[in-house]
Amino acid sequence: MKLNIRKYILPLKHTFSISRESRDFQDSMIISLELDGKIGYGEATANPYYKVTFETMRSEIENIRLEIEQFNLKNPEAFHAFLVTKNLSNFAVCALDLAANDLYGKLLKKPLYQIWDTDNSTYPITNYTIGLGTIEKMVAKMQETPWPIYKIKLGTQNDVEIVRELRKHTDAIFRVDANCAWTADETIAYAPQLKELGVEFIEQPLKAEDWEGMKKVIQHSVLPTIADESCIVEADVEKCNTHFHGVNIKLTKCGGLTPARRMISNAKAMGLKVMVGCMTESTVGISAIAQLIPQLDFVDMDGAMLLKEDIADGVIISKNGKVIFPSLGGSGITLH
Repeated sequence: MKLNIRKYILPLKHTFSISRESRDFQDSMIISLELDGKIGYGEATANPYYKVTFETMRSEIENIRLEIEQFNLKNPEAFHAFLVTKNLSNFAVCALDLAANDLYGKLLKKPLYQIWDTDNSTYPITNYTIGLGTIEKMVAKMQETPWPIYKIKLGTQNDVEIVRELRKHTDAIFRVDANCAWTADETIAYAPQLKELGVEFIEQPLKAEDWEGMKKVIQHSVLPTIADESCIVEADVEKCNTHFHGVNIKLTKCGGLTPARRMISNAKAMGLKVMVGCMTESTVGISAIAQLIPQLDFVDMDGAMLLKEDIADGVIISKNGKVIFPSLGGSGITLH
């Protein structure tokens, strides 16, 4: 296989703010793997919270470039198993795994959801994320993009008031994401008010390591909770089972589609709700996530919708949330 690594700096439509950071651009690494005239694409975005940069990912991959290019791609699972023996970060593994899956599907001339024998006639609608900001700016973002489900980023001293004000402007379903900013007592106190305001669930209210706090929350919160920062890799799913009602799986954090599919299966077997989320990827990463949606209860794959300029063609999300899957095999990605 021929390996190529490219850096993109993706401009965002609006400053994106959560409880711990703000940004106007998103650094992204795009991997391509070429074999027999077909090219597969994968993506992993940089993330300061996890101390991952484009440069660190590229360096890891360049160290094993020769082994990657000499690898005999029989299937993506075997390639992923090889990668995890090389001590790469999960972010770097993700980009390579996504590229291998896209390539594999293109070689077979089938989209991944068909290869996995899943029916894409029904699937959850993605939410659209409203980053933290002034009430006026958050309302303006909703009005700019009318949508049936919003995920609202919180983590301030007046979070319930923010949701109350936003509710005046839409009948959409709300989901709230505190990104680790609340305490257990705050979460339990906020939950009844948020439920009255049409909030469906709370994502990662407490710090990732506050398992005792989450045990208290799951016993007393009137709203379901979904793990994000507490659910990174496959082993985390079992721990989340007794502390959350569901898990939000991120491909970049767990290492790609291959482990994500196992996490989905394991979470379902435990009776957990399953969500897959994005990390502000372009259509490259979003098209990979979309292959999983027939298996999910919830999905957050609005990353490309938040960009000022996209870099690829693939899955299209229409204004009513309907997903248009390309006829091209794999994840259906072509780079601009």
